[in-house]
Amino acid sequence: MKSTHNPNLKRSIVDFKKLTPEILALVVDTFPDGYNDRDIIQFRNAKNEFIEAIEIITEDTKYLIKVSARLEKVMEDYDEDDYEGFNDNDPEALKDTLDKD
Repeated sequence: MKSTHNPNLKRSIVDFKKLTPEILALVVDTFPDGYNDRDIIQFRNAKNEFIEAIEIITEDTKYLIKVSARLEKVMEDYDEDDYEGFNDNDPEALKDTLDKD
């Protein structure tokens, strides 16, 4: 994992509805066996809402992916072939694979 102390990192909070195949692949690569309580970061957002998220850091971005039951399900069922026909930045790709269930 990259250093979290780079002040120049772009920061992005990602809700499940905005999750893209690219970010999902990063999550699965970072947490191949799933995440646990130690991996969850808790904070309050700008609206003072309590958020639980897992952190993914790339060379230029720190992603905080909101934890949810849907995220866990998609991680369990992850197969990169399901996203082959989609753009890596297309949040609609996950919706289509969930609709198959």
